[in-house]
Amino acid sequence: MIKRISLIMLSVFALTACGEKAQMLGTKNDATAFSGAENKFVDAGWTPGDKNSWEQHLRARAQYGQNDNTRAP
Repeated sequence: MIKRISLIMLSVFALTACGEKAQMLGTKNDATAFSGAENKFVDAGWTPGDKNSWEQHLRARAQYGQNDNTRAP
């Protein structure tokens, strides 16, 4: 009798796992990286929406801010 109840409970648990809905948050429409943001972290010399300005700022950041070879010891 106990084996039958445990088998039924195991079957119920197994079948409930198959009924889970997909976890979609909706369609994802990503913007381009250079399109900009409306916050205080945007660099002052950069123009949102201007790809050339975005690329220039990335180059300058990579050269002066993140290049350990150019830093003084």
